[in-house]
Amino acid sequence: MARKKTRDKQDQNHAEVQAPPTGARQDVGQPPKMKRKEYEREMRVLHGELVAMQEWVKSAGAKICIVFEGRDTAGKGGTIKRITERVSPRVFRVIALPAPTEREKSQMYIQRYIQHFPAAGEVVIFDRSWYNRAGVERVMGFCRPEETQRFLELVPGVEKAMADNGILLLKYWLEVSPAEQARRLKSRINDPRKMWKLSAMDLKSYSRWYDYSRARDAMFAATDTAWAPWYIAHTDDKKRGRLNIISHLLSQVPYKPVPARDIKLPRRQGPGGYQEPELPLRNIPAPF
Repeated sequence: MARKKTRDKQDQNHAEVQAPPTGARQDVGQPPKMKRKEYEREMRVLHGELVAMQEWVKSAGAKICIVFEGRDTAGKGGTIKRITERVSPRVFRVIALPAPTEREKSQMYIQRYIQHFPAAGEVVIFDRSWYNRAGVERVMGFCRPEETQRFLELVPGVEKAMADNGILLLKYWLEVSPAEQARRLKSRINDPRKMWKLSAMDLKSYSRWYDYSRARDAMFAATDTAWAPWYIAHTDDKKRGRLNIISHLLSQVPYKPVPARDIKLPRRQGPGGYQEPELPLRNIPAPF
């Protein structure tokens, strides 16, 4: 019953995630902000489904690759954290590559990403990906225009090869409004817990909203394919955005519940004369 209710919820949420590329430029109705209690209740159900998906991925030897791209502050990191917080890091791997080294710059552009593609029984999540070349590298002048154009021409073929080799590739673009992006950046400036999220690159990128819009549109036009479509999530409401993305992700993976094991705790051994030693110097203080 819980699984059926989750599927029904997924069907309701699809419209917000499965919009075509032009949806990134459309106005989206803003429902009331979701309450924390309702959010956590829905998330608990989805976490259970993610665990069921994980067990199927392991038993079926499935290979799943998930790409998260989007505006700065759109919520990529927070969404990835909610996806992975209740599953095994041995199955779900998060890849967030730093700037390329001089050696990597001399390689084929996508080469450093290929080594992280999933093997059987793995879910690999890219927190930004090879699409850097179509986004930040293009906008900030880190590559030549002809390099971006060549990338856009070649990447559909690479992704077709991934699909032909059994990798399920899911690409998500997280879209946030200008006003909400400004609010989130200001909150990072004023919150010492978030200062690490605010880089000099973020500030430069903030002033180039429409350059990023043009880059995004060109990326969608060239790389939204039948074997690797883009899915757009509007994330001004972070809670609804995360629920919609996870729900949609689950709907795209053909997982089936793995039969539950009949687990019983074994009888614990007796102490056999063992006594706990007194080690006061090794105990941390307990102020709470």
